[in-house]
Amino acid sequence: MRNMKKSLGVLLIILCILLYSILFMNIIREIHLSRQFSHNLNQLVQPDEISLPTNSFMYDRLGALFEEVISEQNRRYISWEEIPFHVIHAFIATEDQYFFDHKGFDVSGITRSFIVNIKKDEIEQGGSTITQQLIRHLYLSNEKTVDRKLKEVLLAYQLEKKLTKQEILELYINAVFFHNGLYGIEAASQFYFSRPTSQLTLAEIAFLCAIPNNPSYYNPLKNFTHTVERQKWILHRMLDMKFITSTELEQAIQQPIQLKIGQPKHLFADYSTYVYHEFYELISIQEGYKEALLQAVNDEEKKVIQERLNQRVQELLHEQGVVIHTGLHPAVQEKAKQLLIQHVPQKKIEGAIAVIDHEKNQILALIGGKDVQRHGFNRVFQSYRQPGSSIKPLLVYGPYVEAYRPSIHSIVAAENICINNYCPKNYGGRQYRKVTLETAVKYSLNTTAVRLLRQIGPEKGFSYLEPFSFSKVTEQDYRLPAALGGFTYGMTPLELTNAYTTFAHQGQYLPARSITKVTDRRGNLLYEWKEQPIRVWSPPANETMRTLLSKVVKEGTAKTADFSSPYIGGKTGTTDQVKDLWFIGLTDRHTAGIWLGSDKPISLASVEKSHPHLRVWKDLMQYVSSELK
Repeated sequence: MRNMKKSLGVLLIILCILLYSILFMNIIREIHLSRQFSHNLNQLVQPDEISLPTNSFMYDRLGALFEEVISEQNRRYISWEEIPFHVIHAFIATEDQYFFDHKGFDVSGITRSFIVNIKKDEIEQGGSTITQQLIRHLYLSNEKTVDRKLKEVLLAYQLEKKLTKQEILELYINAVFFHNGLYGIEAASQFYFSRPTSQLTLAEIAFLCAIPNNPSYYNPLKNFTHTVERQKWILHRMLDMKFITSTELEQAIQQPIQLKIGQPKHLFADYSTYVYHEFYELISIQEGYKEALLQAVNDEEKKVIQERLNQRVQELLHEQGVVIHTGLHPAVQEKAKQLLIQHVPQKKIEGAIAVIDHEKNQILALIGGKDVQRHGFNRVFQSYRQPGSSIKPLLVYGPYVEAYRPSIHSIVAAENICINNYCPKNYGGRQYRKVTLETAVKYSLNTTAVRLLRQIGPEKGFSYLEPFSFSKVTEQDYRLPAALGGFTYGMTPLELTNAYTTFAHQGQYLPARSITKVTDRRGNLLYEWKEQPIRVWSPPANETMRTLLSKVVKEGTAKTADFSSPYIGGKTGTTDQVKDLWFIGLTDRHTAGIWLGSDKPISLASVEKSHPHLRVWKDLMQYVSSELK
């Protein structure tokens, strides 16, 4: 019996040892898992990686907003310094009165919600602090489960260790949802009241701060009375916490709330559409994508690089949020559009205009047609047309003057010419013998232009076009007909207008840009163009060309465009069967180009003699000269 008891005792001891061993191993395992969980939480909450998708903005040269790029969450981020105190006090009074005392979660709040949830036998109240709500916006869903709530508390505790209370509040006020696709107080203010938050009254601020608690129920567009009821409750809570006085309370309650629904700014589609295009080009160059594309060995590699570039641009515009500063002059933009419609009322005839401030190298205005839609077809930079005689100063006369240094009175041949069955004719079939260079240019003699390009050689002539980076000029164009604008594809109005700024820069070329700089929302510089001018021809040759171009306007084919100016010069262009009408000209400070035609080419002979392109140019440049003195 004793042996039996002894054996049983030993067995119990062994069993206890096994149980304690298992328990000890489980404790060790739980400690390890706890540390691992804590490490995982710590890794998840990384303040430097917190990013709220934010809208991007385009501003004109006067600092006015004209285009808003809406992010995946319509948000206008504002800094702590820009947030009115009434906004901060309204949220603290109603969402988390002990915000400045707790470490991310409020035990009393959790206890109250626990009691309510037990009584209701479901999760009805959350008891979440502002920090917990922010965690939900950043990392979690709105699912009401115990597991999600536990994660919310733990992550909030981690966030409080890494951010200041001020930083948490700034993020929260910019993160919360205000219904109708709006995130953050500033986007809500601009939508519901068409004013920035800084200009709202106490009553209007309390009204907006009512929405996030239950965005559907307090949606002002559908449940206005519900929103007002909560607004009044918020104001009383602010009084209870001594954030406002009783006088302020009464004044706010008495103020009627009048919604003034605002829409995102989308002005000047002709110009903004090009800014998007140029921004894409800027990122491509400055972040190395363009170079990578040039070095890509096959189409598959190019496709991958292109996709990365697209993703990068989308990230900047729709997630990070940037501020794009431009050279747009709104008054000039509007005037250019008005003049095009006024002087070219025919529905079948379209037009494009580019206006450049060549002193600042900024694009002031771009017209891509009579009715360009956002991201629609924009003729000023997307329509490639034959340039007619407007190419002569760049391809023929500039290179000829640089190579041979003639005076404007030098004699050149103008007789009819035939080369391998190519027999160009002058306008109207007129025939000449010997003429001065001045006469050949100001009356745009085709026979002289072809002879001179033949003399300098097409390859040599085209070498002078290389700095202008005409995107669709090919080696197939290296022929004598190019002297008269005979290209395979041609060039855009903006490309040609930009090229003419060389005559304003003493023979150097530096493309004008619409974007002056790109900053983040705090004004820190992110990108700007860093191009250097390229010498095309010498200053003496350039001066000769300026004189010749001036003769065109004062005495030649562009007399209709003439007006009193310290300097004025330019060149007309007409293609076969009058399918295109061009004039590119410059004054002492500005260069502008205009093209008229039809997307499906038709003859413009019926309007040619009234010179609508020259009249638009003249009226516009007179306006620009007086407006920008």
